[in-house]
Amino acid sequence: MSIRTAIPNRFAGKTALVTGGTAGIGHAIATELMREGCKVAVSTLPADAGAGREAFSALGFAPLILEGDMANEAFCRQLVGETAKQFGPVHFLVNNAFSFVAAGLDGRREDFERSLQVGPLAFVMMAQEFCRHRSPGGGAIVNVSSISGAIAQPDRWTYNGSKGMVNQLTKCMAMDLAALGVRVNSVSPGWIWTRENEKAAAGDPEKYRRLWGDYCMLRRLGQASEVAAAVLFLLSEDASFITGTDLPVDGGYQSLGPEGLGQNTVIAGTPD
Repeated sequence: MSIRTAIPNRFAGKTALVTGGTAGIGHAIATELMREGCKVAVSTLPADAGAGREAFSALGFAPLILEGDMANEAFCRQLVGETAKQFGPVHFLVNNAFSFVAAGLDGRREDFERSLQVGPLAFVMMAQEFCRHRSPGGGAIVNVSSISGAIAQPDRWTYNGSKGMVNQLTKCMAMDLAALGVRVNSVSPGWIWTRENEKAAAGDPEKYRRLWGDYCMLRRLGQASEVAAAVLFLLSEDASFITGTDLPVDGGYQSLGPEGLGQNTVIAGTPD
């Protein structure tokens, strides 16, 4: 569900590729781009393709859906080429697909490999291929990172380490691709209501919405469409002088101290 007002035709005549675009944040990004006139291709795992098509169809959209695994280098290379073949030069790349593998001290090598291959390594290959098929006028890349790339969380060496790599890659990509007219930024979502949260809520979504909302200054979880709005801003000409930076979409999560929201904290010097 979108909670924002689309800007008609802001991306008319443009082409975008969104990886992992059939569910959650990726689906919201692809949908909002199409609402604003963009031609969109999305990647998805084959198991998610059917549900993805139905979800887009219900909204009146029919993006190009390409099925495969982002851990497969050949598929990554194919994605951008097929998008360009269908739509022409590619203006925007949104590296969103990621593998949520949570492992720490006991993590297996394959856990780390999966997290890296579907995440930052795929981001690298996609950026390389994007530069070969980009619009002559340049373009923009947005990498979807996470609050997890900036903080420590228990048993998250895999996921947090991989997201941290995305943050550093974004800066390095931005430096090297500026000469090609390509801006590169990232967004770091916080607690966003997605199907992963729905699973974790174990049938009591309202209880967990309140609980997780207490981790954020705004006292609620975010919506996928709010992340999409930030991504579209970074892709747009409104962000024409912004590159190499990360935009947190976290309701103030990263700015909270150990006191949290302070409901039970007495601060010296304040009235009783």
